[in-house]
Amino acid sequence: MLKRSFIILWRTALVIGSLCAIGLFMPRFAMGLFAKPRIFTVEDVPATRIAIVFGAGLLRDGSAGPVLSDRMLTAVNLYLAGKVDKILVSGDNRFPEYNEPEAGRQYALERGVPDEDIVLDYAGRRTYDTCYRAKYIFGVDEAILITQDFHMPRALTLCNWFGIKSVGVEADNRYFLKRARLWWNFRETFAVFQAGWDLLYAKPMPVMGEPEPILPSSPTLPPQGKGVPSPSGEG
Repeated sequence: MLKRSFIILWRTALVIGSLCAIGLFMPRFAMGLFAKPRIFTVEDVPATRIAIVFGAGLLRDGSAGPVLSDRMLTAVNLYLAGKVDKILVSGDNRFPEYNEPEAGRQYALERGVPDEDIVLDYAGRRTYDTCYRAKYIFGVDEAILITQDFHMPRALTLCNWFGIKSVGVEADNRYFLKRARLWWNFRETFAVFQAGWDLLYAKPMPVMGEPEPILPSSPTLPPQGKGVPSPSGEG
């Protein structure tokens, strides 16, 4: 009797564990398939007016950390190659002493990008927020997204979902150690699941504000009430 009960419990646990694993990893697999044909290099990416850089951690002195530096270097290379006219640097600035967008701005200024071509989004606390605000605050309809390979599928999925026609250029300038890369990949699996949950169920509203269109020809489309727009970008 005890043996039979143990077998039943073991099989039940195995089934539940398998379903949980599928539920956790399938979103990342699906986003990876979506992103694959939309990823280019600095050399072959089609020119677009705006690049979006996603925020990442800072060093103790407030300067860009290795992940953000990697992304900003790619953005600078795109700008200097004439592939983009403006760089939207998004990130977290909930505390005065922690300012990811400003750190990215300083990095770009030091490498020759004019200040008037750098736009800062201080409320891009998450990838979800960055993509949402890029569309509805900054009026971005088309963009090149800049981030590392492990993060790119989520960024591309979210921005395209919110109506920004997006392609990506991976930041792969090898600024950070492989050990850190393993951690970011592990973290991304759970972040992708959260992103899917937010899009389909939670539908959180990011911090909003007055529209600040980057390009006069691209007016913002303020969402009506709480919720996530459809993939076409309409509320």
